[in-house]
Amino acid sequence: MPISCIIVAGGMSRRMGTDKRRLRLWGEYGPTLLEHAVARAVRVSEDVIVALNDPENWQELPARLVCDEGAPSGPLGGLAAGLAACRYDYALVLACDLPLVQDALIDALLDYPRPYDALAPLRPDDGARAPRNSRAVEPLLAVYRRTCLPAIRACLQRGARALVDPLAMLATRYLTPDVWRTYDPQGFSFINVNRPEDVAQVKRMIASIGEAR
Repeated sequence: MPISCIIVAGGMSRRMGTDKRRLRLWGEYGPTLLEHAVARAVRVSEDVIVALNDPENWQELPARLVCDEGAPSGPLGGLAAGLAACRYDYALVLACDLPLVQDALIDALLDYPRPYDALAPLRPDDGARAPRNSRAVEPLLAVYRRTCLPAIRACLQRGARALVDPLAMLATRYLTPDVWRTYDPQGFSFINVNRPEDVAQVKRMIASIGEAR
């Protein structure tokens, strides 16, 4: 069954101090972080959408670009814009700043039995907590049904910005660590790049172990 793919790319990068989307973790001549995310999306979908707040700066990307809804609204606005634009009933959603997402885990998410409104994994360090705890869920390595859009927009309209808020309103299924570790035993997929020290860590991982897939 065909699926859309939404890259939530924002653009503020407050904690990084520079535009992290342009980081080149794979060397001077490697892709930027955002280019890498798009390449990962193209592997599974011919309908790739990048939601961000400065599309004019990324016209070279092989994807459709959309502006975040209700900007500044954070990732929730990017998710809304992406779902509004997607061509298929379901969309894989990936954060731009998850550089080590494993193909095997992506494939497992796509193969998970439907229907559902949303499918999201519980993070490795918070898997024992209740699913509605915002720290327990990774909502930007997930699959959403296009029909989630009204709930997401309702959250935006009342000023909610947490990605976990609409998940509590939907028929959401959660992948626990004991399930997703079958596809990503070391939890590489959940390592994000938010701060300068994260950049150094991920570069060391890439240099020492490569991008395990």
